[in-house]
Amino acid sequence: QVQLVESGGGSVQAGGSLRLSCAATGYTYSRNCMGWFRQAPGKEREGVAAIYTPSYNTYYTYYADSVKGRFTISHDNAKNTVYLQMNSLKPEDTAMYYCAASRGNVNPSLRLAKDEYNYWGQGTQVTVSS
Repeated sequence: QVQLVESGGGSVQAGGSLRLSCAATGYTYSRNCMGWFRQAPGKEREGVAAIYTPSYNTYYTYYADSVKGRFTISHDNAKNTVYLQMNSLKPEDTAMYYCAASRGNVNPSLRLAKDEYNYWGQGTQVTVSS
């Protein structure tokens, strides 16, 4: 059974940083996609970043335009954990952040699409104040 558990959310001032973690059990990264999504009140869930790992030391990352240059997705194979390093945070980054995992590969053009992911964590809240 696949379980994803997020941690690392919190409240920061604009310009600050947070690192989110997603610990996966019952899941392997190889040839699958992992992603971070967020959902603000009254808005749809949107893809923030994704990572595809075709082999042990090879990976590809994808980012929403709104976070490029500020957020970095990475994973630690030994810990079976995916991270989202968020720098230069803005009030508009405030949302519930979710970790997600696919069952199999995802078309590169769809790796930030929530409907392509099969497993979801419970979410962690990020609040950025101005």
